[in-house]
Amino acid sequence: MDKLNSLQRNLVLFGVPLSIISLLLLLRVSPLFQQNQEALSIGITFDLLILVPGIYFLLIRKTSIPKTTVVPFMILGLVLCSVFLPAENQQYVDLFKKWILPLVEITIVGYVLWKVKGALMTYRLNRDDSIDFFSALKNTCSEILPKKLVTPFATEIAVFYYGFFQWKKVKLNSNQFTLHKGNGTIALMAVLIFLILVETIVLHILLVRWSEIAAWIVTTLSFYSGLQIFGFLRSLSKRPILVSDTMIYLKYGIMSEATLKISDIESIELSSKEFFEDKNAKKLSILGDLESHNVVIHMKSEYQIIGLYGIKKNFKTLLVFLDKKEDFKNLVESRNLSLKHGRL
Repeated sequence: MDKLNSLQRNLVLFGVPLSIISLLLLLRVSPLFQQNQEALSIGITFDLLILVPGIYFLLIRKTSIPKTTVVPFMILGLVLCSVFLPAENQQYVDLFKKWILPLVEITIVGYVLWKVKGALMTYRLNRDDSIDFFSALKNTCSEILPKKLVTPFATEIAVFYYGFFQWKKVKLNSNQFTLHKGNGTIALMAVLIFLILVETIVLHILLVRWSEIAAWIVTTLSFYSGLQIFGFLRSLSKRPILVSDTMIYLKYGIMSEATLKISDIESIELSSKEFFEDKNAKKLSILGDLESHNVVIHMKSEYQIIGLYGIKKNFKTLLVFLDKKEDFKNLVESRNLSLKHGRL
């Protein structure tokens, strides 16, 4: 019964605006449009860019559907106007692209960052060290964005935050651990950024002889890739691993993370041995075999690594590199022992 009611509700919420869009497209291909092209072009533009998103917003305003889903309807309307309306009647479409769409994008990003700031203040007042900027950002995005967009959107913002705005050195507590100082990852990523820079310059010089537009497209994409790697690199030192009373929060910058229950840990080995044949063994690092490990965490049950843009991998054995592996092992085993004896 609940599924039927949910289906009926979704048919109304999405069916009404999509029906209006269908009617507007039928109007565009009708003889009436040819007789009143300029006036109807303005009307269709207004309906697709303002009316349809507005009706959709009124339909969802009292539901749990994120209000930001209005934006995809705006984008859809913009695409339809650009494709189906005559080029000479797209003056208002061009104005929307130039002024309204960037304003909407800036407003959403600004609102998200404002919510993240409030969330971080709340977590700090509650002394919850497991929540940092990226965690708060994802929590905030999950409240206002569709589920599939949460991690990609949060990752894009975090790349620029850690790359260009978070310069304050993180002060480690006794239950926090780094993983970037002794394994050469930063050096490897720095070399990769340098290679991208050199390759971009060479490719630009070669491609510009063939097509200036293609050359600048490739250059822009390569430059953006370099910025992303730079943000990933700097996030490594800003998100230390945390061992709480009952949980371990493993973070490989903003590139991957896993949360483990201490009581569910079978054993911890200080070892660099490989697990090539073990499908249940995964590395926290996204670099895989390019990065070594010195800690092996065996779990009693299956857990997940959440990687870049929300990609998930299951594991029962986790391979991690830690700068202070002995301290980590001793602390986790101490917490595990306390849990077994009911002291936590």
